[in-house]
Amino acid sequence: MNMIFKKRLNMPRFHPVAWGVIIGTFLSRTGFFMTLPFLGIYLGKVSGIDPATVGAILAVSLLAGTMSSFVGGALSDRLGRYPVMISSMAAWSLVLIGFAFATEIWAFFLLSAINGLCRSVFEPTARALLADVTPSEQRADAFNARYFAINMGGAIGPLVGLKLGAGSSSSLLPFFASAVIFFIYAVVLVFFMVTFKQKLHEKSASITTNQMARIIFTDKIFLYFLLGNVFVAGAYSHLDTTLSQFIGHDRVESYSFLFVINTLSVLVLQYPLAKLMKRFSSLTALKAGCLLFGLGLFGFGIFENILMLALSMVVFTTGEILCFVIGDVLIGEIAPEHLRGAYYGASGLAFIGQSVSAWIGGILLSVLGFGQGPVLFAILMLLAFVAFPFFHRGQHLWEKRQGLEKSNGLVAGIEQQR
Repeated sequence: MNMIFKKRLNMPRFHPVAWGVIIGTFLSRTGFFMTLPFLGIYLGKVSGIDPATVGAILAVSLLAGTMSSFVGGALSDRLGRYPVMISSMAAWSLVLIGFAFATEIWAFFLLSAINGLCRSVFEPTARALLADVTPSEQRADAFNARYFAINMGGAIGPLVGLKLGAGSSSSLLPFFASAVIFFIYAVVLVFFMVTFKQKLHEKSASITTNQMARIIFTDKIFLYFLLGNVFVAGAYSHLDTTLSQFIGHDRVESYSFLFVINTLSVLVLQYPLAKLMKRFSSLTALKAGCLLFGLGLFGFGIFENILMLALSMVVFTTGEILCFVIGDVLIGEIAPEHLRGAYYGASGLAFIGQSVSAWIGGILLSVLGFGQGPVLFAILMLLAFVAFPFFHRGQHLWEKRQGLEKSNGLVAGIEQQR
């Protein structure tokens, strides 16, 4: 009866820990989006901090997260997934409580830095754990489910946060509610650690962090993926930065509508795309994704009609789904099992592209002005296309490596038969 029920629901049969990560991702992202997107408003309106200082406080979080992403993933390989996830989630809940009570500017800087650190430690470790417990043939489905959970949390969290008073003088409640969610997730992770401890991968305490770094950053396939991802992350950053300024300066309603289209497109297109891309290699999907990112960006610059802008957003979002979901799957394929956390952590360095591209977009707006949309977004499109040759070269090396492994496996099999 249970089997019939599962078949009728067409639910993927993931490992219980995988479901824990996916559901926990939804809860933690809901908690995250209940408060942290409103942090700038809270710091300015409630705490009375000037805009320049608020910007610096928020930037510290991104900088700390990017710079520590490799360390977080590497720690999970050395110490184990669960200890790292539990400690980072527990610390994250304390950070949220800290934001509610902090009054000094130095305290906000410190909390913002720890916030970025906790996120950069937790995220790659959670992705590595999901890859650990999921067979290779199911990883695309598992990471699609995780990405769906992220977007659901991103859609629900801000609405709940607003209802609870986020960004206003009564915003203590959202901070506490988010902290409780994070703490509960930490407790759930303790339960999973005790229940499934013997069934998961062994930690690699014999390998130092320096040795991990040398292995990873001499892996040419991963380096080509990382370099391509710098431009992909940069292309995505224009959604919240360049596009918001370009369209939002005189068409706020249009920008809000496009943001809704982005969210809906992710929810509607994600699973059909996942099914389609199973016919192709991961790097083929990434190449298609970076081209779609660029075409979507160009559409934002040449169209003014809201329907054509919406179509451009659908194209842009298709690129987003392919690059971010398939990118996680690819890391799980190319990373050695005992270094999977370090590989996922190192992939976070690509998000340096977000900061640089947001800066480039701002410069182009200042130099070209708001009346040169086609030229401005054509430049951004070409920058997105730069990812293509990196992914293409990485694909060539990956296929070559797979061919060697296959031939070596055949030789080993023949030797055993003798």
